[in-house]
Amino acid sequence: MRALALVCTLSPSPAASSSEKLAGQVLAELEKRDVTVECVRVADHDVKPGIKADMGNGDAWPALRDKVLAADILLVATPIWLGHPSSICQRVLERLNADSSETDDQGLPLYYGKVAAVAVVGNEDGAHKVSADVFQGLNDVGFSLAPGAVTYWVGEAMQGTDYQDLEETPDSVAGTTRTLAANMVHLARLLRDAPFQTPGK
Repeated sequence: MRALALVCTLSPSPAASSSEKLAGQVLAELEKRDVTVECVRVADHDVKPGIKADMGNGDAWPALRDKVLAADILLVATPIWLGHPSSICQRVLERLNADSSETDDQGLPLYYGKVAAVAVVGNEDGAHKVSADVFQGLNDVGFSLAPGAVTYWVGEAMQGTDYQDLEETPDSVAGTTRTLAANMVHLARLLRDAPFQTPGK
């Protein structure tokens, strides 16, 4: 089983990233459950705007799309900016939307049978709103969501502490992250063993 994390921080490497830190913790929990993991910081790649699978002219999305298609589990990690997912997160959803009308050999949408979840960090309120926005986009293009499909940390409003600055991970976040990983793997295995079927006419 394979998992891919798309980290949607606005900061390219090697800058520190709270989104990447939380995504890494989710992936570590998945590794404990015998999942092969990969983490990609989207800002390190030239993902063009648009709603096609390949926007041409050096577009980096086709290579990332191949990674999404090869994974059983997709984690989208985003910071909160102005109460919304990052612009990079929105771009990822828009690029995934290019496949909304594509089907596999069984006539099913390409992302049916794949499990998705969200990780959110920020210094303001809005983790539930942001996760709801991303959930809807992921579900619209065919991903399945396990119970409790988000882990998040939100710091005090108008303060300067980031998740990456914490000396220890809060127990509530660590517990939620473990549950998220367990539920994702459980659902992904169920879908692998009993895949969706084309609805009868």
